[in-house]
Amino acid sequence: MSIKGRRSYLMGCGFILAALLVGIVLTNTSEGKSETVKEAIKDAVLHETNKVSFWGIKDVNPAFISAIMVTIVLLFVAALIRIFVIPRFTYVPGKFQLLLEQLVGMFDGLAKSNSPHRNGFLGAYIFGAGIYIFVGTIFELFGIQWITTEDMSIALPAPLSDINAAIALGCLSYLIILSGGIAGNGLRGVGNTLKDFSLPVSMSFRLFGSLLSGLLVTELVYYYISLSFVLPVIVGIMFTLLHALIQAYVLTMLTALFYGEVSEPHEKKNGGN
Repeated sequence: MSIKGRRSYLMGCGFILAALLVGIVLTNTSEGKSETVKEAIKDAVLHETNKVSFWGIKDVNPAFISAIMVTIVLLFVAALIRIFVIPRFTYVPGKFQLLLEQLVGMFDGLAKSNSPHRNGFLGAYIFGAGIYIFVGTIFELFGIQWITTEDMSIALPAPLSDINAAIALGCLSYLIILSGGIAGNGLRGVGNTLKDFSLPVSMSFRLFGSLLSGLLVTELVYYYISLSFVLPVIVGIMFTLLHALIQAYVLTMLTALFYGEVSEPHEKKNGGN
């Protein structure tokens, strides 16, 4: 880059920074705040205020609408891939085929390494759960707007930022683990699974707490006008992508690990030996 080009680049950056500083100074007032930080965080957790109407049937949390949208999109994409992409797979894979094979192979390898005796259904489940967590988490980055019952516009949050969704996924994973114990060891497998009765609670709140932390940090950054320029974009994307990857891996790993433990066959001991 020439000296003239560098000067133009630096002048452009300086102009942008100056414009941001002017905007901060001119808008740095507390008169427009309609709620405190405590109220903003409480609503982000409990959704007592910003509810939305579900086709006029019932007022629900915004995360419920997000969950329906994510589910429909995933089912639609899965149908398209099954109908139009998979029948055209070739011996020498293309880029998209290679991506699908690597993705499926990763979850299949995770299932086989943790549960070598029974892993067919386990691989399919952790694949579905991992994709749902990842897509559901990055869903909030799209900023889809929805009208609340109080005629306010809000951005739909991630489905799993609602405690009910996190508990549902945690309990579902626990039931999958329980089914592996029954299939592998019958009543003994049930006993081994029920010993870890706190597992669904820990899985649910780990997932909920991690996803909610990113939401609350972004909420706090947006609340203070002096921080609400540029920084929320960086913070929001960073927290969202990290949580999407980490939580998808953590839940699928824990599910595969416990499934392998309870489904591992135990040899019966002979009484005379």
